[in-house]
Amino acid sequence: MATRVAGSRTPTAHGDGAAAAFSPRTALRPLVGFFATGLGLSALYATTGIGVSCPFRVVTGWDCPLCGGTRMGSALLHGDVATAFAFNPLALVLIAVLGVIGLCWVVEALGGPAVRLPAAVRQRWRRTTPTQRLVAFFAVGVAYTLVRNLT
Repeated sequence: MATRVAGSRTPTAHGDGAAAAFSPRTALRPLVGFFATGLGLSALYATTGIGVSCPFRVVTGWDCPLCGGTRMGSALLHGDVATAFAFNPLALVLIAVLGVIGLCWVVEALGGPAVRLPAAVRQRWRRTTPTQRLVAFFAVGVAYTLVRNLT
């Protein structure tokens, strides 16, 4: 049975595996930290040329899934989306998706409508465990790393 939690817009399931109510304000905290860190590192690189060395690249000589992220951010600060895409297309797409999600959460936190994925997608997401999601995330990273470095 789904009920509403006081002060929340999102229903919460009760019983076995009860989920906490979603709070856009709480969800925004790590997202804002992520974007602030990326913006800071990109601005530092854009103004001084000082970047962060990738330990994976130093050890293996291969680009990791995040390699090119600082240069991509610098290109975005200069308004050059094509160059940003060339540095790291996967990261650019993921950042765009995170940006849209963040904007939706800001709108909701300010009292606007709640934007959610379609019910079928949410149900499919809930059928997966956090471990399965983590494995899928790393599998995409490994596949991207292989394709990126072997082509």
